[in-house]
Amino acid sequence: MAFAFAKAEQAELEEPLIRAADWTLGMRSKNGGYGAFDVDNTYYYLNEIPFADHGALLDPPTADVSARCLMLLAKVADKNPAYHAGLRNTIDYLRSEQEADGSWFGRWGTNYIYGTWSVLLGLEQTNLPKSDPMYTRAAAWLKSVQRADGGWGEDNFSYHDSNYRGAYRFSTAFQTAWAILGLIAAGEVHSPEVKSGIEFLLKAQQADGVWNDKCFTAPGFPRVFYLKYHGYDKFFPLWALARYRNELSKK
Repeated sequence: MAFAFAKAEQAELEEPLIRAADWTLGMRSKNGGYGAFDVDNTYYYLNEIPFADHGALLDPPTADVSARCLMLLAKVADKNPAYHAGLRNTIDYLRSEQEADGSWFGRWGTNYIYGTWSVLLGLEQTNLPKSDPMYTRAAAWLKSVQRADGGWGEDNFSYHDSNYRGAYRFSTAFQTAWAILGLIAAGEVHSPEVKSGIEFLLKAQQADGVWNDKCFTAPGFPRVFYLKYHGYDKFFPLWALARYRNELSKK
């Protein structure tokens, strides 16, 4: 009875899923990437006009948004050749956007740790082997910027100065969680870096059960103003701890 209900529920969700995939595919830019709101919004000269809003009038494709769309396309790629072609096109875009050090820029979260986590979670939903250089280079970069206390942290100054890429004065719970989730997605669940990151989260947890990172967490406009999402240091560490536990419990 329960099995029949599950099948009926799955069939009921099929139609809205396909509609969402069709819409998402239609929002893809020519280079294979996705912006947050628009398609091919890449006329960069508009940022140079005198009254340009923060020099950020545009909504060009970004790696973090593209990775989210990749997740959906990967789920439906076998249902339509157009979905599969779109999936491959977006993977190619992400490959072209990977930085020389293996990281990805993060438009909607601070910054390269966020971007790298976003892409790795997207790639994990595809059939791309974990031996692919996109995985291995990204994992190597995340390991290289881990702090001595086992955590990770990145300052918003990384939007201004590349020397701050993956670096901060202290580790944060939410960025540590992103790094852990990214490494697990890259097949590194048993690595010493992931274990050290988990230990950092356990030590940093407050008596009330949550975490409290006293810093801003995301750009409103990079190099202009930054925001604090108060939920980041609550749910991302829980996600990382749960994912770690679940992966270790697999036979």
